[in-house]
Amino acid sequence: MTNSTWKPLGEWLVELGTVSETDIQQALELQSRIGGRLGHLLVRSGAASEDMIIQALSRQWGYPILGQEVTAIDDFELFETMRELPLSTDWLIDHDTIIWRDPSDPQCLWTVSSQFDRDELREVLETTLVPAGFRLAWALASSYEIERMTGFIKQEIAVTRLLSTDSNQSLLELAEEAPVIELVNNILTRAANAGASDVHIDPDEELFVIRYRVDGVLHSQMTQSINRFPAVASRIKLISGMDIAESRLPQDGRITARLGGREMDIRVSTAPCAFGESVVLRLLPKHRESMSLDTLGMEPDHLKLMRSMLKVSNGIVLVTGPTGSGKSTTLYSGLSELVDGRQKIITVEDPVEVQVQGVTQIQANAEIGYTFARALRAILRQDPDIIMIGEIRDLETAEIAIQSALTGHLVLSTVHTNDALSAFTRLIDMGVEPYLVAAPIKAVQAQRLVRRACTHCATPASPPDSLWRPAAGDWVTEPRFVDVQGCERCHGTGYRGRLGIYEIIPAGEDLQNLVAENAEINDLRQWAEAQGYRTLLQDGLIKAARGETTISEVLRVAGTQVSDEAGVPA
Repeated sequence: MTNSTWKPLGEWLVELGTVSETDIQQALELQSRIGGRLGHLLVRSGAASEDMIIQALSRQWGYPILGQEVTAIDDFELFETMRELPLSTDWLIDHDTIIWRDPSDPQCLWTVSSQFDRDELREVLETTLVPAGFRLAWALASSYEIERMTGFIKQEIAVTRLLSTDSNQSLLELAEEAPVIELVNNILTRAANAGASDVHIDPDEELFVIRYRVDGVLHSQMTQSINRFPAVASRIKLISGMDIAESRLPQDGRITARLGGREMDIRVSTAPCAFGESVVLRLLPKHRESMSLDTLGMEPDHLKLMRSMLKVSNGIVLVTGPTGSGKSTTLYSGLSELVDGRQKIITVEDPVEVQVQGVTQIQANAEIGYTFARALRAILRQDPDIIMIGEIRDLETAEIAIQSALTGHLVLSTVHTNDALSAFTRLIDMGVEPYLVAAPIKAVQAQRLVRRACTHCATPASPPDSLWRPAAGDWVTEPRFVDVQGCERCHGTGYRGRLGIYEIIPAGEDLQNLVAENAEINDLRQWAEAQGYRTLLQDGLIKAARGETTISEVLRVAGTQVSDEAGVPA
């Protein structure tokens, strides 16, 4: 059904203020000579953008726009819907037509096409689909979106036909087939465009699920038939340098690719599981925007303290937190600020995640015996001023790091602990003598990443004081909490991007004495609380009170830490 106030497209464009009367007249004159659609001619001449034409067509025909009033379903569900229709999928693709079921009304079929105004197309769809019990609803979409969806369907058809044949192709041959290559490239490209940090491919009995980790949270993106899994896994193994024939042991590999316009290093890990192998890919941009401590979300007092710690001539500065908490980004940001051309800075990493100009970065490789400890011994003969160690994970590395700090080097590194003070007990648990742990450490910072509230759908909120005030104490004075709704810009999650929450504790004489005496972790925490140091939870609540994130997000990430002591429900 068209709009009851139907009028020519040109009139709508003029009324919307996007095109002048002169532009319309010139396009109509051109149309009379060479034919074609008015909207297409206006776009070709530069008088209007395609978005403008779609907005006017929406007014003219009364149809909603895909991505605005209508949300498309997952591409793979779209493919399954089109396969089940009583129409040839190839015929629909030839006519640039995409059809999918309305999730809330399975009998309603949404249709987009570059030929939506062609009577012959409408007649075929209505005479075929309406008698089958379906209702047709039309939507408008950009030519780019239609081309993207039709391209995806073509790829799926090719993969299905390839894997449904009875050929005896080996896994290597399948991995080199064009449809499989395109499928894997599509998975990686979509992940990069979504801003994903990781891709998880997990097989089940009948299906395998592809999930992207975006802003620290996994989101299901695609569901595929299990018969495709061997080809997909083999393709990933092939391009990452793994053994395709080995599926009983874990393997690690690496891919270098250009995705979404950026050069990426992709770390690949496979591990055997009940229905095949779990495949995880971590996407690491080779070149990132210039990193600075100013961009990480530290409060002014924390930022000042961290910068003062990085200026000491010797000692150890540790950053702690779980995998994916931004520890490496913090260290890289600190290193970037230390590069001045007057100091020799060397890193030992596994792997080198970000290239920092002016820094000598060394890749450890345990498989050939080039461990962190061995690399550290070598670089100490390179006369460094500052050393960054990717992670202190064993006694040998810890002892060399401490020796380096005690002999005049500034050492930056990470350890995996839940909070800052646990770093001391972690090193002692590794076997380092307590007095050796106490002496060189200048500061320990713990951190987590919380998702930023989407600025386009966040709304003011007034949570009960009992939810935050007992933990926040006097740190929050003018609360402006927000809640999130979810919108197109944040893909319905309510969050877009991430920021850090921090806990930083300088190791003064009192703390060093407690550590040297091998004090219990609870004693260390009581001392820190008496000194007035902020916890991760308190730092997160400060940011939530400014509307940068939400209380629920802070509690999700840091709520279990000291929540019982603070009286905040985890």
